Amino acid sequence: MTTQVLPSAPAAGPAGRVAVRKWVAVAVAAAAMVATLPGRTHGLGLVTEPLLADFRLDRVAFASLNFWATLAGAAFCVPVGWALDRCGLRLSLAAVLAGLGAVVLGMCDVRPGGRAVDLPTPEFLFAGGLEWSPVPLDLFLLVLLTRGLGQSALSVVSLALVGKVAGRKPGVVIGVYSLLVAVGFMGAFVGIKAAFETTDTGWRAVWSALGWVLIGFAAVALPVVREPRPGAGGSDAAGAGPAAPEPSYSLGAALLTPGFWVFGLATSFYGLVAAGMSLFNQSLLAERGFDRSIFLTITAVTPLIGLAANLAAGWLAVKVRLGVLLAAALFLQAAALGCFPFVSALWEVYAYAAGMGVAGGALTVVFFTVWRQAFGPAHLGKIQGAAQLLTVLASAAGPLVLAAGHRAAGSYAPVVRDLAVVSAGFAVAAWLVPLPNAARAAGKDETQ
Repeated sequence: MTTQVLPSAPAAGPAGRVAVRKWVAVAVAAAAMVATLPGRTHGLGLVTEPLLADFRLDRVAFASLNFWATLAGAAFCVPVGWALDRCGLRLSLAAVLAGLGAVVLGMCDVRPGGRAVDLPTPEFLFAGGLEWSPVPLDLFLLVLLTRGLGQSALSVVSLALVGKVAGRKPGVVIGVYSLLVAVGFMGAFVGIKAAFETTDTGWRAVWSALGWVLIGFAAVALPVVREPRPGAGGSDAAGAGPAAPEPSYSLGAALLTPGFWVFGLATSFYGLVAAGMSLFNQSLLAERGFDRSIFLTITAVTPLIGLAANLAAGWLAVKVRLGVLLAAALFLQAAALGCFPFVSALWEVYAYAAGMGVAGGALTVVFFTVWRQAFGPAHLGKIQGAAQLLTVLASAAGPLVLAAGHRAAGSYAPVVRDLAVVSAGFAVAAWLVPLPNAARAAGKDETQ
């Protein structure tokens, strides 16, 4: 096993100053995750309808554009991890924010009638023939860049920043970070929705405003963000004098551990389920006999349940083994999915939504927490980049899995039950597979 021990850092100064810097960094990291909005499915969904009308695109063509842009954008997770470990968090954050802002502004200037490119539709993966859809080439490239710089690169930077300042007992910090991210996304959705509904604003004006906000954030990040010093970021180190050397896995060593793949694939599977279920939630509920008003209520209630679950899971993360917390969340998700095809009463719908909200909140905290705790800080950027790559690929596949299952069976019930079985299988693996521990691995190396 290859590990690296970081040199001891000097004292960080007064404990109060360290604490202030830590929480400022947590707030910046949460804001950076919210800033990924233009590169996420939910963010693009806010302007999908006017964009389709503007470019005269049908839904199949746009789905094809989004699918391939998401897959290609996932590749950005790897180089940004390398950049984090080489160039540092401050410069990486500012560069990615500025790049994403420039791309979002560039989308505002794209007009119909340009050069087109033919893309294979996602449906060909599940159908007998091969279909091609023409889409504007410049729009495709710009959406790809928003995916790569937003959903992929900026997410990795945000996770690396909070991971490095959270310290060796990150539960409470990650719980607060998760809460701030959820509140930030909710505020962004409300603000953009209000801009469309209360003014005569078009999608280009909204996108332009987002682009300038991102560039402004990049300018502010340069002087505000401080590079976390190894071992001095967490509350556990504040005021404790010189930090003890903290062992770390290299990326190659991390990839050789079963724990990386169990935690990476299990949390990515949650992303697959969340992407598919959220995209087709109204249709799923309609199949169970519930109208649009119930769908809207569930959509509003579930994030609030997730907020409470974020804080509870952050507290539990310092009390129980992360594998146990992950297993419990996956078992709860499996139970909710397994029961959903039998839902018929209104209280059962709310029970299902509560189960999914709690499971999602806990799984999110586990994903944000595990990489620093298991593998140490030295190569955190590259390791989180690899993990984020898995989640992006899974979220791209989620809607296709639900759609293909519905097409094959004429109902969502069989594919939802299959997802429940897979979730339970991951829960068993999470319970049984030990979490990697860089300090323990270093100790073994020293005794060999």
